[in-house]
Amino acid sequence: MHHHKESRVLPYTPTQIFDMVADIEKYPDFLPWCTNALIVERKDGEAIADLRIGYGPLHETYTSKVLLERPRKIEVVGIKGPFKFLDNVWEFSRDKGGCKVDFTIDFAFKSFLLQTMMGAVFHRAVHHMVASFEARAAELYRAAPKAKRSGTEGSSLRGAARRAP
Repeated sequence: MHHHKESRVLPYTPTQIFDMVADIEKYPDFLPWCTNALIVERKDGEAIADLRIGYGPLHETYTSKVLLERPRKIEVVGIKGPFKFLDNVWEFSRDKGGCKVDFTIDFAFKSFLLQTMMGAVFHRAVHHMVASFEARAAELYRAAPKAKRSGTEGSSLRGAARRAP
């Protein structure tokens, strides 16, 4: 099992950050390793999404149920694909510096090989992904990202705002 939790304060509103994270179909434009995103079904407060992720010769598609509580929370639960389980929560709240973002992800792969391979790079990959969301917010809302980090686990973000090749 892999677990990561991190908090940031970003100079935007909770609604802005919520809307950016909820715009799943834009993920391939800025998220490393996301090669395709499709909303399969959408109804009030809920979506079913297919995401294709890949790096090098490895590519996998997974389906998630996305629960949307605008503007305070997004919860993602894997329902089909390479994961034994996938639970991801984004929480957004007002803070004197803008928006406090609490991000948590827990998952395990069905495949021992994928689980082992991901273990070696997990924290670095998650940090890179979170930094990509932060850079996207700066691009969309035209503010320099000055995140305050707290409660991070794993290594620090070193140049993580760059996009993957």
